[in-house]
Amino acid sequence: MTRQPREKSQTKAATAGKSASGEKAPIIHGAVPPREVLLEFIADNPDRASKREIAKAFGLKGEARVELKDLLRDLEDEGLLKKSRKSLSRPGALPPVTVLDITTRDKEGELIGRPAEWPEDQGTAPAVLIRQTSDSRGKGKTPAAGLNDRVLAKIFANKDRSGPAYTARVIKIIDRRKGASLGVVRMTEHETRLMPIERRGEEMVIETDGLGDAKDGDLVEVELVRSGRLGLSRARVLSVVGSVGSEKAISMIAIYAHGIPHVFPQAVLDAAEAARPAPMSKREDWRDVPLITIDPADAKDHDDAVYAEPDPSPDNPGGVIVTVAIADVSWYVRTGSPLDREALKRGNSVYFPDRVVPMLPERISNDLCSLREGEDRPAIAVRMVFSHEGRKAGHTFHRIMMRSAAKLSYQQAQAAIDGKPDEKTGSLLEPILKPLWNAYAIMKRGRDRRQPLELDMPERKLILKPDGTVDRVHIPERLDAHKLIEEMMIQANVAAAETLEKKRQPLVYRVHDAPALSKQETLREFLATIGLAMAKGGQLRANSFNGILARALDTPHQTMVNEMVLRSQSQAIYSPENIGHFGLNLMKYAHFTSPIRRYADLIVHRALVGSLGLGEGAITPEEEAALDDIAAEISTFERRAMAAERDTINRLIAHHLSGRIGQDFEARVAGVTKAGLFVTLPTYGADGFVPISTLGTDYFIYDEAHQALIGEKSGLGYQLGDSVEVKLVEAIPLAGALRFDMLSEGRKMPAAARSFHKSGRRDRSQRRVKPGTRPPRGRR
Repeated sequence: MTRQPREKSQTKAATAGKSASGEKAPIIHGAVPPREVLLEFIADNPDRASKREIAKAFGLKGEARVELKDLLRDLEDEGLLKKSRKSLSRPGALPPVTVLDITTRDKEGELIGRPAEWPEDQGTAPAVLIRQTSDSRGKGKTPAAGLNDRVLAKIFANKDRSGPAYTARVIKIIDRRKGASLGVVRMTEHETRLMPIERRGEEMVIETDGLGDAKDGDLVEVELVRSGRLGLSRARVLSVVGSVGSEKAISMIAIYAHGIPHVFPQAVLDAAEAARPAPMSKREDWRDVPLITIDPADAKDHDDAVYAEPDPSPDNPGGVIVTVAIADVSWYVRTGSPLDREALKRGNSVYFPDRVVPMLPERISNDLCSLREGEDRPAIAVRMVFSHEGRKAGHTFHRIMMRSAAKLSYQQAQAAIDGKPDEKTGSLLEPILKPLWNAYAIMKRGRDRRQPLELDMPERKLILKPDGTVDRVHIPERLDAHKLIEEMMIQANVAAAETLEKKRQPLVYRVHDAPALSKQETLREFLATIGLAMAKGGQLRANSFNGILARALDTPHQTMVNEMVLRSQSQAIYSPENIGHFGLNLMKYAHFTSPIRRYADLIVHRALVGSLGLGEGAITPEEEAALDDIAAEISTFERRAMAAERDTINRLIAHHLSGRIGQDFEARVAGVTKAGLFVTLPTYGADGFVPISTLGTDYFIYDEAHQALIGEKSGLGYQLGDSVEVKLVEAIPLAGALRFDMLSEGRKMPAAARSFHKSGRRDRSQRRVKPGTRPPRGRR
């Protein structure tokens, strides 16, 4: 059936739901519902929002299903719906299953939660009413939740339209957390106060008899004793975390603030210590295969090893065989064991500049599952065959016993290839390293043909002093050795997903959706302000963005365009439903290569063991049934880890710059709001804020479409990506906050951004803001 033009299908859908008098027409079972009815159904039934469920709900068959598909596609194109996995939802809506933090009670005493993670650009996170049925109070299997718990919940729209927009049924309690706040003790002559470590935290008075063993400068957990109606709230100390002046205090703040489990229960440590080396039983002996590990110089665990050789088959001239071996964590961490329950609770390892919070105890991660040089270790290996053109011709998985031939750093391996081998790499150059680089050159042909998203975002690494403070900010060189390992790991991940799909084995995919239509439009409008065009409509692919990045290369806008393209992208998540990976331009992708530090990879290992009949440690039916819940949890834990890592870096940089108040810095505008400008110091990777009151005496108009603040009289302004000079006026290390004054005069804005001056009209995205004032109430 030929798809109707949008105007025709929209008109048909819009008029179908109303009579000539404007009244709602009755819904006819078996006919496609009007668009308003369809949108309302999806909003009210997030758990039944797949195309199949919608068609079933309205009794649609045959041609009506095709018409429904066209209407849903139109609503997606208009930005009224967004597609996630195989279901549809309203933009900004909660997914059918999500992780909630129960934060308060309403006036009737009912528990209210909010999403544990919520994008800042979507405003305030929606409130969710927690259903307290008899089951949830302990009479059935549903767990009873309370204040400050973190829960995995099934989400439902609140159909009676009163109170919160959503209700939820608790599936499981992820973490029971005390109603505690974190802060630093500050003692004065008259009283003791708690100084918050969050930017929006509350300062409190610590009662005299509630101080315990805490001393001035200690990082403490407190509980609220009495709310402050007329003055500050009062609190008492629950526990002393440590001195805020200690080496690892900054990362400990993030660990506590984000509720990251960091102390292994004794039962877990005992289980790890009781583990013994894996036997050879049912394993292939690959100890003579010269697999090597290539990792950062300071790596303590090594969970992947590689080897490459020419393919001897006459049917594949010029082809190569690439082997990737991954530590067999599934042998030691069995479903439902203490080690497994703790690993799922953590979801992933968390990496701070001064420490690592591992997913698994060191006995497992740094010993039994670390592919140490010269020591026998169990692994799951994939052997991949590539043609001379870089096309994968086939692959096989094997459960093996291996012995790493060498442990190398990225720099060490690269130096050998570049003609500067050392004592260790000299003997490895011809038999191992050169075949690896030849294989990478072949695989790169396939990567270049695939054209994944190629963002140029240099990674900054903080180098710390012995006391835990920042010594310098380092941008590591991106070497071919890094790219080689990255591409080999990507192809191993693809092979895992392909094998499990072929076996019809449930698994957790790593999925990355295409950019939302609204974000595409924001990017398109921004690019127009710097003279770059972006195609409208159609199915964008990763290489569409690569074309934009290529046109911005070596221009003053290069960094800014890379950042804006990054902001336009969806967030990658874990899901048992496969929608492909947009950024990598792959249809099948699953994390397989880091089971020591990611729970998703451990699940994939178990799925491979079970589906290929490789022995003990296979995925269980109960685990397969829980994959939806597990994927939602570990996706949330990944975002939790990212937020904690980012907060720690911000605090360390703020502490580093706190002694440089009054100094001038080169900066770049990284964000524009009606309250002011967010700026980044490229040298440090630090973010700070410039209030609008420091921009001068002009009235400033916030132009959202052009991401700019523009002086109403002068036409001078500041736009996303502008290079500016700023003065540091305040640094709050505990909150990771920096405040600057603007020193640079605004530049003349492009004609497109100033067109509203001529027309005398402003659209809704343009706000008139006077420095030092708040917008009128109707414009907030």
